[in-house]
Amino acid sequence: MIAFLLIGGYSTFLIPREEEPQIQVPMADIFIGYPGAGPKDVETKVAAPLEKMISNVKGVEYVYSTSMKGQAMLIVQFYVGEDVERSLVKLYSELMKNMDKMPQGVTLPLIKTRAIDDVPVLSLTLWSEKYNDYQLRQIGQELTHEIKKITDVSGINIIGRRS
Repeated sequence: MIAFLLIGGYSTFLIPREEEPQIQVPMADIFIGYPGAGPKDVETKVAAPLEKMISNVKGVEYVYSTSMKGQAMLIVQFYVGEDVERSLVKLYSELMKNMDKMPQGVTLPLIKTRAIDDVPVLSLTLWSEKYNDYQLRQIGQELTHEIKKITDVSGINIIGRRS
């Protein structure tokens, strides 16, 4: 029994390990506009068809979408270990070949890649029944400016929403 414990203890020191292992999980955010459309129209005419189309791309693990007034955002995650560049090329190709199925007035999608390490430490959403979108945007910009005055802060993204 003691021999097995010693062998087990010795082998734990031999096994290589990292504190933060580097894994590749291809991810992308897709932003697509549908100017003048309400959230329900954006969801039914843009987001839902895109979700269905993108989920058929080989290697896609999941697709989530958020619909709001005049735009939709989809989050696409591929399986762990998928080649990042090939995954994004497949995603872009699938989107472009199906753009003719989108309603008239839909903008070309903006695809922004993400990595598993791109997790914000702080995320703020401004919401109000009193202020309009423009005023919330102004408040957000002022808040961003104040936060950036703090040392070692970068990559601020504040979203303003009206009810």
